[in-house]
Amino acid sequence: MTTWPSESEKNPSLLLYAPGDARYENRPIPQPTDPQDVLVRISYVGCCGSDVHFWNHGGMTHKVTPNNPIVMGHEASGVIEAISSPADTALRPGDRVAIEPGFPCRRCAVCKSGRYNLCRRMRFAAAPRNGDPAQSTHGTLTKFFRIPADFCYRIPPNVGLDEAVLVEPLAVAVHAARLADVRHGQRVVVMGAGTIGIFCAAVARAFGATSVVVVDVLQRKLDFAASFVPGGGVRGVVPSKDASPQENASTIVAASRDDASGPDPADVGVDVVLEATGAEPCVQMGVHALAPGGTFVQVGLGKSLLLFPMVVMSEKELNMKGCFRYGAGDFETALRLMDEGRVPVKRLISSEVPFERATEAWDRTGRGEGIKNLIRGVLD
Repeated sequence: MTTWPSESEKNPSLLLYAPGDARYENRPIPQPTDPQDVLVRISYVGCCGSDVHFWNHGGMTHKVTPNNPIVMGHEASGVIEAISSPADTALRPGDRVAIEPGFPCRRCAVCKSGRYNLCRRMRFAAAPRNGDPAQSTHGTLTKFFRIPADFCYRIPPNVGLDEAVLVEPLAVAVHAARLADVRHGQRVVVMGAGTIGIFCAAVARAFGATSVVVVDVLQRKLDFAASFVPGGGVRGVVPSKDASPQENASTIVAASRDDASGPDPADVGVDVVLEATGAEPCVQMGVHALAPGGTFVQVGLGKSLLLFPMVVMSEKELNMKGCFRYGAGDFETALRLMDEGRVPVKRLISSEVPFERATEAWDRTGRGEGIKNLIRGVLD
């Protein structure tokens, strides 16, 4: 084992105790429990919508409590500090890595099937477990973070540590595109022009989609999405609040054609919809926009739907799929797309704040300021 810092050394961390109650504390440095363990010194942590939800509401299904606080953060990059068993990994101290923030049990039937992202024993960063603090998993807003070596990915030389934070959300888009089996020549619609939606559009084009239509209520976000994707091929549509889902779907389908000449009754629809909002109107528009036999992937999270066009889904024999995080090969593909310049993630980084002002990044994101706000790691 390479020299592993002792448990008693300082490990500054940011814990959330309750909505609006975040505290900086020194926690023990996690010690190795498995030969695969590596210790990463965190360089950057990204802020996403779930962080804002925790900050404002204390969590999702499980909530933080004063008796069960959680270290926040899951989008992260860093540098390998120590390795439990160097013989068991190609990583070495000093390697720059992107972190996949959840790791499965590796033993259940789901893991053995290759779909480890669906493992019920998944330990995901910054995930509290009510009633059983021992099952909670602390996050990456800390100086040192322990993770199995095979969930760290060496960063190519021309990708910065700040950019590597975005491998995590980009891997979500890669996973969605792979679930949809996006292929050359297809027409793809992406609902939502947030970070995940923009990445879905870029990945769809990288996978060969002939045209990509991004749908959002804000024109400025659509303009950015169109300019972000290398090589063009991305159009934006602002749906009409006065139109029906079918009418908006017709407009979206028209925008997906090369001529973009308006609705055509002979055009049966698009091949793939990647829904990245979780909003009911977008789900309805997406189902109506699909051609018979098309594929709909639900990427964004939202409330349960009251109205769903089930008859349309059945009559078209649509392929409806859920999408949960990322799985085998998604992080590697995301890194390769970044390394090749096919997804210029640097353009999404809006701000950086020091570790001691981390909550400012959550507040900025909550106010809709910028696209991706970063928190720098602890400086000595």
